[in-house]
Amino acid sequence: MALFLLHETAAGYALFEAHGIDEIGQNTEAVRNSVSDLTRFGKVVKLRSFNPFTSALEGLEQINAVSEGIMTDELRTVLETSLPKVKEGKKPKFSLGVAESKIGSHIQEATKIPCQSNEFVNELIRGVRLHFDKFVGDLKPGDLEKAQLGLCHSYSRAKVKFNVNRVDNMVIQAIFLLDTLDKDINSFAMRVREWYSWHFPELVKIVNDNYLYCKVAKYVEDKSKLAEDNIEALTDLVGDEDKAKEIVEAAKASMGQELSPVDLINVHQFAQRVMDLSDYRRRLSDYLSTKMNDIAPNLQSLVGDSVGARLISHAGSLTNLAKCPSSTLQILGAEKALFRALKTRGNTPKYGLIFHSSFIGRASAKNKGRMARYLANKCSIASRIDCFSEKGTSAFGEKLREQVEERLDFYDKGVAPRKNIDVMKSAIEVADNIEMETEEVSAKKTKKKKQKAAADEGEDVAVEKAAADKGEDVAVEKAAEITNGDKSEKKKKKKEKRKLDQDADVQDQVVDEAANGESGKKKKKKSKRKDVD
Repeated sequence: MALFLLHETAAGYALFEAHGIDEIGQNTEAVRNSVSDLTRFGKVVKLRSFNPFTSALEGLEQINAVSEGIMTDELRTVLETSLPKVKEGKKPKFSLGVAESKIGSHIQEATKIPCQSNEFVNELIRGVRLHFDKFVGDLKPGDLEKAQLGLCHSYSRAKVKFNVNRVDNMVIQAIFLLDTLDKDINSFAMRVREWYSWHFPELVKIVNDNYLYCKVAKYVEDKSKLAEDNIEALTDLVGDEDKAKEIVEAAKASMGQELSPVDLINVHQFAQRVMDLSDYRRRLSDYLSTKMNDIAPNLQSLVGDSVGARLISHAGSLTNLAKCPSSTLQILGAEKALFRALKTRGNTPKYGLIFHSSFIGRASAKNKGRMARYLANKCSIASRIDCFSEKGTSAFGEKLREQVEERLDFYDKGVAPRKNIDVMKSAIEVADNIEMETEEVSAKKTKKKKQKAAADEGEDVAVEKAAADKGEDVAVEKAAEITNGDKSEKKKKKKEKRKLDQDADVQDQVVDEAANGESGKKKKKKSKRKDVD
């Protein structure tokens, strides 16, 4: 029976044919010895076809499918075109060797091609991988390495790619840092108390809270300077006027030793550092609450921020926690006690990290184990909903919390709790209502944005129209001014012409009168002459 080998590379799919298998007798040791020598190995394995990927994106898609054990359409086309065709109703006279048994089973189910994956095939594929660049002649030196490097980066990025808002690693780091800060702040505050008690030992009994003690120590510094005038400021710090008066009275009769100014400055600075750490711890707690609301809202609603984050941290991730059965989740954090009990055949622990939940503390001593088992069951459900649901909502966690409360009442008072199916139905209804409300809100927001955009666009159009109208008015005014100017010029010209005509008429009249006057005089002279004669 002929044997073909499928080799998935960063450059494409390669199909090899193995010759002389019967002669070797499928001897793994013989193949292992011949792999290092290309001349010997080349006689056994020959390249049948090589189908390169068209782009880096296609290569990433194909390798992702291969890693998940899925045969793509492209791989099926390669196999059907390169392998010998099998007639219907007859068994194939060849088999396909693959490196991964998962993809081999998928190929066999889809195409009926017999696949095998064993040590012998793996040795042959190892030799193919070693001498692949020699089998494919068109490859230049370094091409395969570049393709492998690029695909490696793309594949790693695709595997690490996730939703930024649902990064459970941030919760794990935050809860670790929160625990560390609690230990550090506690030890630093005790150091402040010991240090400042050499100067003002009575303050420890008056102020019990570490943060308030640091604030008072920073404000007081030198106890000898405390007076009645400082009571108001101390009242603002402590929150109690009686305590403030007690601090002032204790400072007057204190048995502590005097400290130098340098020592007081160092105590002041250290107290300020402890206060800064406490403020940062408060901000980190708010950050953890916000991240838990994004990542595991149902688990947060059920057991709170701290216990939920510790469960996720101890399991390694939210996905790992979701995979844990409730019996495992119940004793998370008590592994040492469990194995010690198994070794000594003693009683196994009833609870681990979930012991810090308020539900366990509120249960009676005989019901703590039952409560832990019930709470672990609800935590398991909540973590699975948070991990695998597409849209985050705390509706299920709130309903599960109500169930736990009802279970507490059942243990204490005997009140019958609701059934799981009724609680889940109500939770689904609440989640659907919340989803509808969010969709309506988002629709209203988009509608408002569109209306605002349309209004802005309308204003722009109106402004442009007004500008155009204004431009037209200006043009009309200019045209009117031009026409009026032309008319006035014409009128002026007509007036000037009339004036000139009138002047010309007057001149003609004067000339005529002058001419008439001279003719009259001549006539008179002639008449006088006639009279004389």
